[in-house]
Amino acid sequence: MRLVDSWRRRTGPERFETYTRWTLYLLLGMVPLLAASVIGTTELDPDRTAAFTAYAGLVVVETGVAIVVIRHGVTAFRDSTSLPRGPVVLLVALTAAAVVAAMLGLPPATSMGWDGRGAAVLIALATCLFALTPVLTSPVLLPLALVVSLVATLANRPALDWPLVVPTAMVFGIVMLALTPSFRISVWMLGVVWEQERTRQLHARLAVAEERLRFSRDLHDVLGRALSAIALKSELGAELSRRGQGERAAEQMLEVRELANDSLREVRAVVAGYRQADLATELAGARSVLRSAGVRTRIIGEDTTLPPRVQSALAWVVREGATNVVRHSSADSCTIDLAVVEEAGERLAQLTVVNDGVSAPPSTGSGLVGLSERLADLGGTVTTEAPGGTFTLRARVPLGGDDAGGTMGAP
Repeated sequence: MRLVDSWRRRTGPERFETYTRWTLYLLLGMVPLLAASVIGTTELDPDRTAAFTAYAGLVVVETGVAIVVIRHGVTAFRDSTSLPRGPVVLLVALTAAAVVAAMLGLPPATSMGWDGRGAAVLIALATCLFALTPVLTSPVLLPLALVVSLVATLANRPALDWPLVVPTAMVFGIVMLALTPSFRISVWMLGVVWEQERTRQLHARLAVAEERLRFSRDLHDVLGRALSAIALKSELGAELSRRGQGERAAEQMLEVRELANDSLREVRAVVAGYRQADLATELAGARSVLRSAGVRTRIIGEDTTLPPRVQSALAWVVREGATNVVRHSSADSCTIDLAVVEEAGERLAQLTVVNDGVSAPPSTGSGLVGLSERLADLGGTVTTEAPGGTFTLRARVPLGGDDAGGTMGAP
């Protein structure tokens, strides 16, 4: 039951990796059986008992080390890391010892078949090659497989006549060319599965980062103007109260409460992820906030017809522009101009916010960066200028083919 529960808790890539690994382990685990079959079908010399017994033992140990090497190799391939040298050196040494034992303990084959010294050498060399497939590329593996086949065939010389060398080498080569790529392909498929999993995780992280960016940008745009307006109206209410104009002070505080409630609704909409700004509402709000701050405000082109998507984008520009006038200048006047212009044969919606009272050029803050990101999604741009004590914020958004798609105030 524990094994079943452990399997169920694994992800798809983890299950595929487990299947691939154990398939390769089992294939290598069959090597001692193949070596036993070679020894069993070969007519052995009793005087060489120690040598072929040593060969059998070395093949068993070599198989165990080969499983360790391929285990590390699969991990190295998956994680793009280096293969530990210790097990590899030991594997190569055991392979060389097994080949020597096969040459000393088994007689050469005199005909084509799966017996004799050549087959024993092939098993030892192939085991080493299979274990190294995760870290060797196909252009290296395939020539090595052919070299192993040729070396194993020549191990039967001089007992094996030359006319039989070529067909024997071809048989050994077919076996090696069939098995070696299968090991490599299994590891390659495992790498593809993990690469897809990493890509999926990356997309998920990017989606989370994008949502965080949207949330922070919307929260900045929503609360920036609201908090500035609340601060201004609270200050105005306190001043009116000190002057004994309690009724007007109460009116200002009621407006503060209304602003706070509106801000709360907007924040909830931002959290829900479906808030859309309305240009007509933002223009009216900008006029109210700026006049409360003592800024003479003029709005041009309020009745300009724009598509809903363009209205929503420019509404954020109005909100950010009005907030910056209140927070970053001592302006006496502000002009907001909305128009449709044509440039290079393309119709653009243009919003320009100009205010005075600028002592130094404002730095580009997160608000303007957020506006640039919003408008970039629609192919629009945001530019700023600060000539002669004034500050100009200009936003342009292409109308495209839907320039008659909406009216001011459309949701």
